[in-house]
Amino acid sequence: MKKTTALLLAAGMSVCMMAGAAFAEESDWAYVEGNGKMVVGITMFAPMNYEEDNELIGFDTELTKAVCEKLGVEAEFVEINWDSKEIELNSKNIDCIWNGMCITEERKENMSMTDPYLLNTQAMVMKADREEEIMADVSGLTLVCEQGSTGEGKVLGTIEDDDTVEVSAQEYFKDANYVPVDSMAKALMEVKAGTADVAVVDSVCALAMVGEGTDYDDMVVNLDNNFGEQEYGIAFRKGSDITEKVNAAIGELYEDGTVAEIAEKYGLTDILIAR
Repeated sequence: MKKTTALLLAAGMSVCMMAGAAFAEESDWAYVEGNGKMVVGITMFAPMNYEEDNELIGFDTELTKAVCEKLGVEAEFVEINWDSKEIELNSKNIDCIWNGMCITEERKENMSMTDPYLLNTQAMVMKADREEEIMADVSGLTLVCEQGSTGEGKVLGTIEDDDTVEVSAQEYFKDANYVPVDSMAKALMEVKAGTADVAVVDSVCALAMVGEGTDYDDMVVNLDNNFGEQEYGIAFRKGSDITEKVNAAIGELYEDGTVAEIAEKYGLTDILIAR
């Protein structure tokens, strides 16, 4: 009886180990390909992903669709809370984060990142008639950033300054009152409404959404303080074999001129990283 029980336990353990090994060997790409779609986590901000006439458009939107077409899967876009992006990714609610995301050392440790494709920095946005006052002294002013963003990381010091930094955002805003918000678009809205004095957001976002002819025509983008240079990349689950497939597909789209064409359409030619 004991021998039979031992044999059954051993057989059961063997089956579990084989199942575990099979699960471990299943590629991330096999999972996505099996679903026939790549679920892409985004937030809404121009010129990367945004709606116009009830249609989702933007540089990242169009590039994602072009890559997915090459890979033979559909692109499905899901709006997420940016601060929870890694949780969404690892729980497989999404398959990638493709939304103007800056590459940082911490993100490279926790996720699989593609080659960079766009340059970025952090911009200060404020009411145009208060620019001189705010640039002179931010002490006691209300500052907003998107929670989980590079701007927040720079302000709080969770993203370390590197040799591209001329002004430390952490030091510069040490006497300001920081309030996190759930998106870069919301940060701009807070400044517009007067509930915040200044926002720190991606320059790519600020230059596209603020100024003459926009909803924020009474506001201005200030880039006088160089808080450091960043590069945008696309994130997949740690160890994902989709990363290199996407890198290769984007490389082909560079070669045939598609990337340059999309960049020109959204005014991003000057910050496109050459390959």
